[in-house]
Amino acid sequence: MTAGPLLSPGPAGPAGCFVTVEGIDGAGKTSHVQALLERWRGRGLDVLHTREPGGTPLAEALRALFLAREMDALTEALLVFAARRDHLRQVIEPALARGAVVLCERFTDATFAYQGAGRGFDRAVLAQLETWVQQGRQPDLTLWFDLDEAVAAQRRAAARAADRLEAEPLDFFARVRAGYAERARQAPQRFVRLDAGGSPQAVREQLHAALERRGW
Repeated sequence: MTAGPLLSPGPAGPAGCFVTVEGIDGAGKTSHVQALLERWRGRGLDVLHTREPGGTPLAEALRALFLAREMDALTEALLVFAARRDHLRQVIEPALARGAVVLCERFTDATFAYQGAGRGFDRAVLAQLETWVQQGRQPDLTLWFDLDEAVAAQRRAAARAADRLEAEPLDFFARVRAGYAERARQAPQRFVRLDAGGSPQAVREQLHAALERRGW
């Protein structure tokens, strides 16, 4: 695996780039992903939309276990990195190699936010797993939909029944949010923070403005 885009982004969009979408549950990521898909596919780009944990039959099976079974933080981390390894080998790397845009809902930033900050698990262990599994591959752009944890909880409650992680208390999500902020401070050139507390239209305007600044 190699780091960085295989093709330089052009005026039509981020051809050959790896774009991830992050944020706590309830931040509205999925609806804005659809806007990204419409934007880039409307320009004739080959866009692969995928998610983590998931994206391959093996990774989806691990996702189901991850969301349904009680386990400790190390087991969570091992499951998501095992799923990530298969996802990279089977889906993400081949798509980047052909020049597609890969748009992925969650990636390793989520592991550092949820298992690292949320669970209080050793960041050094996560960093070692990141090195082994990703072999230098990092997103070219990460769109972080940042939202107050109490507002996110209200949105989740109104939208769906909670899975195992979504049922965690507010202080867990406060730590997760802080974990995302820490990752953003560590990689400011990669991260774009979007205030997800406004109306869908206001958030979408922020998103499009951020992309326009990059010529995407």
